[in-house]
Amino acid sequence: MGTVIDVVALLVTLVAVLVSAGHAGYLALMYGAARKRPGGEPTARFAGKRARVAGAALAGALLALLISSGGVAADVIAVLLGGASGLGSLKALSSTRADFHHGRY
Repeated sequence: MGTVIDVVALLVTLVAVLVSAGHAGYLALMYGAARKRPGGEPTARFAGKRARVAGAALAGALLALLISSGGVAADVIAVLLGGASGLGSLKALSSTRADFHHGRY
């Protein structure tokens, strides 16, 4: 039973790290491109404001990955923390993309 929970915790936390890193990377690319472009200051500010959320979610996902190396109780906490970080990052990424593509920044 413990091995199954270990594997599930590892998978959930790895997916959370990937999603959180994807959101942070998307914002970093957006920020970098906006800074190089004339008139890109509003987009750079938009990406900069959202970077705090992406960084916090990535930190939470990495913490969950670290916690998942413990026992069963730690694995349950890691699944909860990793799941929350991953879902929060996914929602933030989709709202960032929607706001950017519809010009609401």
